[in-house]
Amino acid sequence: MASNTLSERALAGVFNDYLELTKPGITLTVIASMLAGFLLGTGGIIDIPLLIHATIGTWLIASGTAAHNMYMERGYDGLMRRTGNRPLPANRILPRSGLLYSLTLIFSGLAWLLLLVNPVAGGVAFATTVIYLWAYTPLKRISALNVFVGAVPGALPVVGGWAAASGTIFEHGMWVLFGLIFCWQIPHVMSIAWVCRKDYEHAGFKMLPKRDPAGYVTIMWTLLPLVALLPTIWKLYIMGIAGPLFLSGALFMTAGFLWYGIRFGVKRDHHTARQLMFASFAYLPLIWALLFLDWILF
Repeated sequence: MASNTLSERALAGVFNDYLELTKPGITLTVIASMLAGFLLGTGGIIDIPLLIHATIGTWLIASGTAAHNMYMERGYDGLMRRTGNRPLPANRILPRSGLLYSLTLIFSGLAWLLLLVNPVAGGVAFATTVIYLWAYTPLKRISALNVFVGAVPGALPVVGGWAAASGTIFEHGMWVLFGLIFCWQIPHVMSIAWVCRKDYEHAGFKMLPKRDPAGYVTIMWTLLPLVALLPTIWKLYIMGIAGPLFLSGALFMTAGFLWYGIRFGVKRDHHTARQLMFASFAYLPLIWALLFLDWILF
């Protein structure tokens, strides 16, 4: 009886470690963005089987991408307090097992999207993976420009969802949505980089602009995309993608997000950076909830 309990605990531990490799929180954000793009790209009629296949395929390739990122950065993760206990640097999963696991998920997800959704959605998902793993990931150790490069794969899932529903990437609305997530991503990452800068510096990650000890360049690149969110929200409304409920709620939330950015700009300290970081965590889920509610009601 005791040995069965120990075996069950060991199995649960292995399952949790492999689940952790997929970065479930980030993957859930990817799925939410894809679903938002899918719903707005349907034209009003939802193909439920197609939506299910798009969700499964996106989950697989997003999970695999996250796991492969952990595989690529396992040595650097071991140098940071916040990531040192991840399964690979802590040696709970062997590197070759992590590599096989991540590649299996990536190519399973790609095949799923290509065969059961459409080639355009599969192409967008694969482009997201390539940019994230082979542009953004290595650039993190070279230049703070990685924040802008990384915002591209961060924003592409909404394009993938729209492409899954419509079969095209040549519609204006999807790129406005892309712009919304792109602009959100930059202050989101900048705030995290400021909060965790000692950890990042110790591991050799260049997440903040060089020669900017006072933080003025960081603040400029934090506030500009925050301000850009306001006309992006307005654009979604005047294009008819979103209604008055979304417009009023999103403008209010964006003004609040911008307020936290301004406070961070004034004080440039750990406390206001954390506040901005948590505001960014809340912002995107609330935006998607508003869009979904607006889509149902209007």
